[in-house]
Amino acid sequence: MLELDKDNFEAEVLQYTEKPVFVDFWGDKCEICKELMPGVHGLEEKYGDKIKFASLNISTARRLAIAQRVLGLPTMIIYKNGEKLATITPDKISTLDDVENFIKETYDTL
Repeated sequence: MLELDKDNFEAEVLQYTEKPVFVDFWGDKCEICKELMPGVHGLEEKYGDKIKFASLNISTARRLAIAQRVLGLPTMIIYKNGEKLATITPDKISTLDDVENFIKETYDTL
């Protein structure tokens, strides 16, 4: 999974046009984020041919997260051609199945 930071976010997410980009916004103090992370990495193996997977630790990029309207963790956003296509917020994420369903539903609408 590609590690994002404030220096590469624009090039790797907003300017990337080959396929949709899934971004996992997480933080050092977010236990749910850390619990889900191995499974989310596994989803990259399953869907990586269709979607580019990346993660951003907001502990080192708070302004960037705020600019993307990430108000709670975990938040996952799928971008396409630099635009937000879909967002899943903490109130909708409790299991890895929630994340996978979010990916499937979003990809099916493309």
